[in-house]
Amino acid sequence: MQYVLVIPDGCADEPQATLGGKTPLQAAQVPYMDAVARQGLLGLTDNVPVSMPSGSDVGTMNLFGYDPLKYHTGRAPLEAAAQGISLGPHDWAIRCNLVTVDQGRMKSFTAGQIPNETARPLIELLQQAAQARPQWEYHAGVSYRNLLIYRPENHTAPAPFGADTLTTPPHDITDQMIEPWLPQGTGADLLRQLMQESETLFANAAPNAQRLSQGELAATQTWLWGQGRTPALEPFAQRFGVRGAVITAVDLLRGIGRLLGWEVIEVAGATGYLDTDYAAKGRAAIEALRQGAEFVVVHVEATDEASHEGHADAKVTALEEIDRHIVGPVHACLQSRGDYRLLVCPDHPTFVRTKTHSHGYVPFAMCGTGITACGAQTYDEIAAQQTGDVIQAGHQLMPRFIRG
Repeated sequence: MQYVLVIPDGCADEPQATLGGKTPLQAAQVPYMDAVARQGLLGLTDNVPVSMPSGSDVGTMNLFGYDPLKYHTGRAPLEAAAQGISLGPHDWAIRCNLVTVDQGRMKSFTAGQIPNETARPLIELLQQAAQARPQWEYHAGVSYRNLLIYRPENHTAPAPFGADTLTTPPHDITDQMIEPWLPQGTGADLLRQLMQESETLFANAAPNAQRLSQGELAATQTWLWGQGRTPALEPFAQRFGVRGAVITAVDLLRGIGRLLGWEVIEVAGATGYLDTDYAAKGRAAIEALRQGAEFVVVHVEATDEASHEGHADAKVTALEEIDRHIVGPVHACLQSRGDYRLLVCPDHPTFVRTKTHSHGYVPFAMCGTGITACGAQTYDEIAAQQTGDVIQAGHQLMPRFIRG
């Protein structure tokens, strides 16, 4: 038996006036996703507990079969694992976005999708400035996605952060004033100080400063959030009896994959944005299956990015690309190889209207060996609601998918 999970990140949404009152999933031409629903089960699952912030760290952990209320410690340590950064039991990882803040308002949580060649020197500049604080380490990631690591010099000293340390993802406050969303609680003053210091450094750093002087999108400062320590996750093969692999352009998913013991398959042209090479991801999944992979996750960030930018039409296009280049070819490959199961499910809703992650149910569709068709015809939020198949705790979907 071979298993594939396709994650169209944040694709669940609400009806859009610009789409004739349809959700992006309803408006998109997705015949292959519809076929999965038609040939198997369609329903709703809730991947983000209401007591936790909505995001892919919580949503995918739940989707992979691990209750985030038990295992989740923060987003940043998952991304640290993706970069191969080892964390000790007393170390903390913090996500470090490069952002554009204009007159106190979050103008771009990506600093205009800042290119690596501009972003990396800024992280190096921050690291140079941190030499007076040896317990801090800045690590460059991809584009605006970077990390700050705290390693205490004295393990007996109180931790700088705690359960009451509250930070906000910058992609949740696009176009909003940042003041109400600055860090709060234990260690908040320290985080705010580091963010303020980055403003001065970035204002004088070429070529970033040149773009700022010309009124273009560039990094005005860092935004620190998602702090946490490394979680203890039981290996996926031990938990579910199958070896896994993950295809993604996002460090968060790479990190979770490594912590679960999965192979991380890198794909040239996978960007984590709307311009990602969908077909290359589909081909990589098929090659992994042909090489004998037992469980393959294909994660696509583009649908989520479209929502963050408030573009319903781009979200529809991304869904159609995922359907055409990933779900269709991968399903055909699975069918040709014998016993299989295929699951399509987003991690959380991301509303075009609000440009933010949201809580709430998302539609899942699964088909394959041993799965009886439920009578659904299309894959979308409304059709899923009508089936009455509802999973209240998202981590219960994976054992159902794997074990039946």
